Amino acid sequence: MRAASRSASLVKSGVKRLLGRVGFDIVRSTNNLGGVDDFIPFEATMRAARAAGMSVGDHIDAVMNGTPGATQSTIDELRDLGVFADAPSTLLEIGPGSGRYLEKTLKECSPDRYEIYETAEPWANYLVDTFGVVARPTAGSSLAPTADDSVDLVQAHKVFNTVTFLCASRYFFEMARVTRPGGRIVFDVMTETCLDPAAVRTWATEGGTGHGSYPAAMPRRTCVDLFETLGCSLEASFLAPMGIASTEVLVFRKTA
Repeated sequence: MRAASRSASLVKSGVKRLLGRVGFDIVRSTNNLGGVDDFIPFEATMRAARAAGMSVGDHIDAVMNGTPGATQSTIDELRDLGVFADAPSTLLEIGPGSGRYLEKTLKECSPDRYEIYETAEPWANYLVDTFGVVARPTAGSSLAPTADDSVDLVQAHKVFNTVTFLCASRYFFEMARVTRPGGRIVFDVMTETCLDPAAVRTWATEGGTGHGSYPAAMPRRTCVDLFETLGCSLEASFLAPMGIASTEVLVFRKTA
């Protein structure tokens, strides 16, 4: 019995180390939505960032994910594409987590209102206190508290490659609903563009055991075709680092 217990402990320790390489730690969520039961831990991450003399976002990029500058490079790409050029006054972010994209977004524009939907309560409270954003109650796949056609820019980063297909799809309908005509929708998914044989081999051999639904793939054509039916056209796309591989960022504009 002791040998079995020790073996299980070693396996769990090994899985933790592997998941740490892609930016996750094994921390049981009290809100197990969409198959995701692992979140970046609040207290431990805050302590580690302070000890390293880094911002929380930069610590997660450089130390936990091993991809220094990844968040900033995505924001830079979005700036170059003109996503912030219209000075969006109302923003909404799904799953901001530690706020590393939120913080850098606020350096690009000064919205009158920034809504967040975050299931991890400690992170949500931290973002409200630190950045003055508005935390909306969330059921994990709905943006029901937000009115139709009311948001200039809706974004989600490193969210839809961590949840189930149906959870992501339900959010897609909601994102299109709340975005105003002329507004933009930005999110990343692990499309076939990110899954050449070498990438699949890397995930299969170096990605550990995953954590439920992570990493989740999503057909690119499915996203583009669905958003077209919702009055949103694809403006641009680019690859961004995600742990040991990549994810594809898609930028849509709502035309109707």
